[in-house]
Amino acid sequence: MNAARPGMVRAARGTEEAMNGVREEALPVVESLDHLAALLRKAGRGEELYVRWSRGPDADLSSGREADQSSKDALTGIDLPGLSANPLAVEPWWGDRPLRLWVARRLYDYCHLRELRGPGVRPWVLVGEQIGRGPDNEPLVRCHRPVAWVSERALQEADRAVEAQPSSEWGPLHRAD
Repeated sequence: MNAARPGMVRAARGTEEAMNGVREEALPVVESLDHLAALLRKAGRGEELYVRWSRGPDADLSSGREADQSSKDALTGIDLPGLSANPLAVEPWWGDRPLRLWVARRLYDYCHLRELRGPGVRPWVLVGEQIGRGPDNEPLVRCHRPVAWVSERALQEADRAVEAQPSSEWGPLHRAD
């Protein structure tokens, strides 16, 4: 695989449909937590990074119009005005704690969605802006640009990093547990 940037490789496959000028198969893949942390550190001024668990940018951005981006409320079936996503921006209260653990937690929080929503659901990083909040108080965002897929290796690292923390009362944000 050809390296796109250190720690990222080009995705080997994907659909041919273009969205926002980026083809899904051309998105780089974040190969580790360290590389996701580096991506967050390097985000440009005004670039808000989010992680979204879905079937990918082609599915979420198929119309090519930002105004058409939506998620569906699982309880009521209502279309929500934006894509549900998790912000990667570090909150001030995090202080000087490791950025690697911060991004691990952001991935780990919603890892249950892969099983809940079925085959093809995986995390990807996007640049966007929050336009509202959903019924579970999750950010609803408008995607301006897909950035990268998150690899299975990075997800495994996130699991290990979070599970190594000394808390028996913490886990993914899953209603059924």
